[in-house]
Amino acid sequence: MDRRKFILSAAAIPLAAGLSSAEKRLNTFQNYYKRRIAMAKFELPKLPYEYDALEPYIDRLTMEIHHTKHHQAYVTNLNKALDGAAGEGKSLEDLMKNISRYPVAVRNNGGGHYNHSLFWGLMKKNAGGFPKGEIEKAINSNFGSFEQFKKQFGEAAMVRFGSGWAWLIMNDGKMEITSTPNQDNPLMDSAEKKGMPVLGIDVWEHAYYLKYKNKRAEYIENWWNVVNWDEVANLYSQSK
Repeated sequence: MDRRKFILSAAAIPLAAGLSSAEKRLNTFQNYYKRRIAMAKFELPKLPYEYDALEPYIDRLTMEIHHTKHHQAYVTNLNKALDGAAGEGKSLEDLMKNISRYPVAVRNNGGGHYNHSLFWGLMKKNAGGFPKGEIEKAINSNFGSFEQFKKQFGEAAMVRFGSGWAWLIMNDGKMEITSTPNQDNPLMDSAEKKGMPVLGIDVWEHAYYLKYKNKRAEYIENWWNVVNWDEVANLYSQSK
């Protein structure tokens, strides 16, 4: 339940007799809020487009399996790992920033949930092309040109051994490229290079194998045709 819906629903809850003062009402609201947060479970987010929207670059079947099977499994297993345990009721971002405090199941599945939730929004139909505005200026300033940025980002995605991700992050006001293994991400306190992700590509084989087989480089090159630069710019703006 998001904050707005919660506030609307909480406002409709009658308070017990005798709790008429502003202080008691506030305490009741806060206690209810804490209980609701503790009971909350993570859910699979709906894609902002149809499964076939990214074709021909990413095929419908890959997107459907990736979303309904892989991402759903991370959500399900994260909820199981947090059930009655430390970290239950925390936001996904809070879990990532303090991931070293939690068991490996929270790290793997929480990372999978965070990474994929971000990833879906970083793509859209009829997208790609070149970034514009402030994000273009930042990329040119940090990497010399957009083509140089693409080259370095693609190399980070290619050299990631096995499964993992490549990222564009903001780190102390500077753009940097990094990669992480498995379902780790730069937001985690355990990351080798920490920062706020503004762009990421999934290079697990399940992200591309049905269409591209073992041709990761081809997948990476075609992926640029679906990058949602509006969302990248939004994340960049939030990170400053």
